[in-house]
Amino acid sequence: MVTNDDGIDAPGLRSLVRVLVSTNRYVVLVCAPDSEKSAVSHSITWRHPVAARRTNIDGATAYAISGTPVDCTSLGVSQALFPSVPDLVLSGINMGSNCGYHVCYSGTVGGAREAFFYGVPSISMSYNWVGGKSSIHDYTLAAEACLPIINALLAEIRNQTYPERCFLNIDMPTDVTNHKGYKLTKQGKSLFKMGWRQVTSETEGGKMLSTMTMETDSAAQTETNTSTALQDHTLFKREVKGVHIDDPDTDWQYLQEGYITVTPLAALSNAEADCQAYYKDWLQSVSERVSSSAL
Repeated sequence: MVTNDDGIDAPGLRSLVRVLVSTNRYVVLVCAPDSEKSAVSHSITWRHPVAARRTNIDGATAYAISGTPVDCTSLGVSQALFPSVPDLVLSGINMGSNCGYHVCYSGTVGGAREAFFYGVPSISMSYNWVGGKSSIHDYTLAAEACLPIINALLAEIRNQTYPERCFLNIDMPTDVTNHKGYKLTKQGKSLFKMGWRQVTSETEGGKMLSTMTMETDSAAQTETNTSTALQDHTLFKREVKGVHIDDPDTDWQYLQEGYITVTPLAALSNAEADCQAYYKDWLQSVSERVSSSAL
């Protein structure tokens, strides 16, 4: 089953489905958002029903869902929409990489993580799109580059040797045609630092893409202050302030070097060992102070 966060009409998803169908090896299901849901992380729809609309995608059984990527995965593996649980969930191919701390923001990773919660093997897949260098055809090349991993993982699933305590996050380099091979990596701490600036309309300054770059619309730039904003509202828009990278030998570094990075992930958010040690002593001292004051 394929899902994503860029929406069911996104070229990354369509290219992935087309490549999967062309192999004649898979029964392909699609359960994806009906519109873009980038950077929604692991959010779910809770207060109202979601709508499922049958959509025509050649060679696949496809539904567009009025929910988040996690909603789509949850519905798709529940047997409420499809008659059986899929063997494997693929989330992507995302427009833009998902490395480092951005894994926490990513709806693409969220879609794969939800499958992991339900015990269904999964892979999140992202392509490091760069404006002016990348083209739509690169999604097809990226999907083809991942086929050996998909086939090998399905073999592990059939043989019941698949490690159930993790799922995979795959990032593909911009020049995917000349990639340097697969590289097993670990999640790093890379982060696009975000700031805010005040704007006078919802369209001022263009749209923030999932690649953490701005899509500038000339029509939007000429828009006057008579916008959708009410006079008693103050509008603020995110903007990229810079990139923070301080950890070698992790996903972002090897992606920039041209590797297809393969990073096992799970869902626990345990702090590093030195934090555990610090707070063990700290909490003990707090408890002792509370006991003393009680006397």
